[in-house]
Amino acid sequence: MAEMSGATTPAGASEMTEGADGVRRRDWIHIAALSTAGVGGASLLFPLVSQMSPTADVLAASSTEVDVAAIQPGQSIKTSFRKQPLFVKRLTAQEIAAAKSDDAAEMRDPQTLAERTKAGHEDILITMGVCTHLGCVPLGAAEGEYKGEFGGYFCPCHGSHYDVAGRIRKGPAPLNLKVPEYAFKSDSVVRVG
Repeated sequence: MAEMSGATTPAGASEMTEGADGVRRRDWIHIAALSTAGVGGASLLFPLVSQMSPTADVLAASSTEVDVAAIQPGQSIKTSFRKQPLFVKRLTAQEIAAAKSDDAAEMRDPQTLAERTKAGHEDILITMGVCTHLGCVPLGAAEGEYKGEFGGYFCPCHGSHYDVAGRIRKGPAPLNLKVPEYAFKSDSVVRVG
């Protein structure tokens, strides 16, 4: 076979011949063209993908800090988190005892008070202020509002009653008031989100 490849090769066939390492020149052209296309495609794709990331104002709104030092026992405040109402309540000793005694009660969405609060801060209950039935805002977080039959929150739209731990006890709502992700930055400041 070595004798055949001697003098009988056509003039343009030198591009098709293999070099000493077994790679043809045309392979290098293919590799270079594909590499250039890949880098060009990535340079076009990167700005398109990066423009989909959230802006600084959206990232700032993705978490909320709440100072709970001024909230008195038995008092609730309303604030907002991701453009939805957020209820922050400091439970009294009697409300904590009542919620713990109801931990074993028959509930539609069973959760204990310990599962809905943070260890060491059982007196602070943080829930989204959105009824789990149709998204209404329940009453009970502001001073003088009706708190329902169980002393927590009441949704007047369809009659859902929540207890002091934000657990559904009566009415059409299928789930407890949602507890968002949160952490205590200090004894008085909570970061939600």
